[in-house]
Amino acid sequence: MDLISIVNNPNATIVDVRETYEFQYGHAANAINIPLSSLAARVDEFRKMKAPIVVYCQSGNRSGQARQFLTANGIQAVYNGGGLGDMNYYQSLRSKAA
Repeated sequence: MDLISIVNNPNATIVDVRETYEFQYGHAANAINIPLSSLAARVDEFRKMKAPIVVYCQSGNRSGQARQFLTANGIQAVYNGGGLGDMNYYQSLRSKAA
């Protein structure tokens, strides 16, 4: 399955791992905000999320770190969605297909 399909899966959980102030300036549709800096304290929340889980940030760097951390902690079906621009693009493709 490609990332566009994963992002647009109605069961996917979209997580913005940027800091709260960044999230407040704009974020992907239906995203929740769990900053990378608080991931370790909130692992149990990820265990309860619907899969697949797509994490993203501004550029894809922090989301890559988040994905690596989460999979190392036994959370499966976690994908790096890249940056906010990437997520907006992937989600725009769903709108055009609908």
